[in-house]
Amino acid sequence: MITIEEQGFSIKDVEAILFGSESIELSPSTLQKVEECHTFLKDFAKDKIIYGINTGFGPMAQYKVDDSQQKALQYNLIRSHATGTGTPLTELQVKSLMVARLNTLLKAKSGVHPSLILLIRDFINKGLYPVIYAHGGVGASGDLVQLAHFALALIGEGEIVYEGKCYDGKEAFDKAGLEPLKIHLREGLALMNGTSAMTGIGLINLIRSRKLINWSILITGLLTELVDSYDDHFSRELNQVKLHKGQLDIAKALSTCLEDSQLIRKREAHLYNRKQEKVIFEDKVQEYYSIRCLPQILGPILDTCQYTAEVLENELNSVNDNPIIDIEKENVYHGGNFHGDYVALEMDKLRIVMTKLTMLSERQLNFMLHSKLNGKFPPFANLGVLGTNYGVQGAQFTATSTTAENQMLSTSMYIHSIPNNNDNQDIVSMGTNAATMTAKVIENAFEVLAVQSLSILQLVDYLDCEAKLASKTKSFYQALRKVTPTIIQDRPLFKEIKKVKEFLMEEDVKVI
Repeated sequence: MITIEEQGFSIKDVEAILFGSESIELSPSTLQKVEECHTFLKDFAKDKIIYGINTGFGPMAQYKVDDSQQKALQYNLIRSHATGTGTPLTELQVKSLMVARLNTLLKAKSGVHPSLILLIRDFINKGLYPVIYAHGGVGASGDLVQLAHFALALIGEGEIVYEGKCYDGKEAFDKAGLEPLKIHLREGLALMNGTSAMTGIGLINLIRSRKLINWSILITGLLTELVDSYDDHFSRELNQVKLHKGQLDIAKALSTCLEDSQLIRKREAHLYNRKQEKVIFEDKVQEYYSIRCLPQILGPILDTCQYTAEVLENELNSVNDNPIIDIEKENVYHGGNFHGDYVALEMDKLRIVMTKLTMLSERQLNFMLHSKLNGKFPPFANLGVLGTNYGVQGAQFTATSTTAENQMLSTSMYIHSIPNNNDNQDIVSMGTNAATMTAKVIENAFEVLAVQSLSILQLVDYLDCEAKLASKTKSFYQALRKVTPTIIQDRPLFKEIKKVKEFLMEEDVKVI
């Protein structure tokens, strides 16, 4: 159980809740502050004009709302904006969204009633997942459409997935033993005004991106062994003179990964300390860039992920509502903390670097399967009869086409603002679009790495070198061979590619 304190969540906490099945508890002091903020706002708003309490929304803010209609105003906002289309978000994405929204509301700057906080906690802990659609939010006045579907479920009118079945809201509440939310003051606007959809999806993207980096190091390490590479391209001496932290970290991780390999060679022993009589060398003096330049390629990818983590953790623990209630100053401040540019830009950057990681995997795969390039392995990692059997030839098409899709998806959303809402929202972030597109790129990356992983196992079998592998790469080979057996006679591979992809997405891996 993770108790949310005033300082909020770390990404590690979120990962434990999403992937480790940790439940959430709320500290009494934090709930007390939420109660105090609600009470203050209720009194403060009685004789003042405050946006979204006694005014309309957006361009309709010029219209005063009668006191008798204030609760109806909140319900109308929720219902009118539940207009999402497209593919529903996954249960994991919805859970992450709920965690992000809960955390910002617990900052006691939104004036919500504590019953809302407790209900969101119960949704997370009991496994109720509102049906929320990917299309709709422009990511500026918050993720309005996505969060409207969340709010609609909380008031018992939306669709909710519970224990694997989709129910109308009230039926799901009955089955879970809960009561729908009752609006007290501004719970509708407080739920919808914010970046919690893009942030929640972004957190999952980040966690999975880190895993992809780890797998890429491990798979490249195994390939480095299979080509009997020299070790100087990942040496500290070479990499420390290029002044980028990510590059040095990747080089160190690769060096650690291969430290007990019996296949990695020392350049001194083969090229420096003996007289060379040959004019043409059979062995490569240097490997192709996709092997030799791993620190320089994955280094900026790692650095990007590190900065994205900082931005997402800041956003997760920020107040991204509008207006902001300040009990200490006894005031209400209007502004644009709901704007998603920080997250949108990071999702674009993350999507680009994950596409580059995918391209690295695809180029390594091509090297592995192209016998005229590698000069060492059979065409298409084919362990059957050449001409009669085809190895992983067909699987390469899948990896190549998926990589191409990632390249196309890497166009920036951050710079694709389109004014809307009667031009009230005249420049927007498109942050949720950026986050969902990044999620697609990351899933695609796992598919490409799955094809590469399946193929590299074939090469270990061809060389019969399992006993000489480093401990970490050997463990990877052995674990994955339990998922997919050696390919000699041709067979359909689509189910095995899926199994390998699931293995890569679900297994814990830590080399950096």
